[in-house]
Amino acid sequence: MAKGTRTLTGKDGQRYRFDPGSLVLELLLTGGPTPYGRLWEDLNTPKDLAGWLTESRMAITVPVSEVDFRITPKELAAVKDFRDAMHEVAPALAHGEPVKDIDVLNAAAGATPIPQIGGDGQLTWATPITGRQVLGLLADEAIHLVAVDSKRVHECSAADCKLLFLDTSRSNNRRWCSMERCGNRNKVRVFRAKNG
Repeated sequence: MAKGTRTLTGKDGQRYRFDPGSLVLELLLTGGPTPYGRLWEDLNTPKDLAGWLTESRMAITVPVSEVDFRITPKELAAVKDFRDAMHEVAPALAHGEPVKDIDVLNAAAGATPIPQIGGDGQLTWATPITGRQVLGLLADEAIHLVAVDSKRVHECSAADCKLLFLDTSRSNNRRWCSMERCGNRNKVRVFRAKNG
């Protein structure tokens, strides 16, 4: 499976692929306050965050491994606090509402991981990558979402789905978190309504 695409499981047990289109929106899938309440937490230790990052959008163009990270518990807490703020920011963007936590985004901005060219001519990251750099990367992307791509942040059109994604389609008309889940369920509903 492509990095940045996550396999999720619906309440009905169906597994489906979801590409949020953005690292900071992908982070929302790790836990925190959600429209359904605080249901889970995937980032319990710095190692959990490092492991998550190896499969995230961060690793799409420049591969990364868990040993590349040096994340302290305090830095992990800062990333989780930022994520919790994004649970307010991202829905506001999707609904065209004012963003209230801009100070949180600005305060998190700062140092980001540094790409470099390895001996083989391939891109690598300057390591170790700190939790502060991870937070800076997330904040930079969140600031870009608010300032540039706010009209491309959407909530799935299914009435019972609150997943948020960055619509990277040229026409900016993506409606579903996943065509294999919510999009397909909508097609079935429309078909049944037409054919009684």
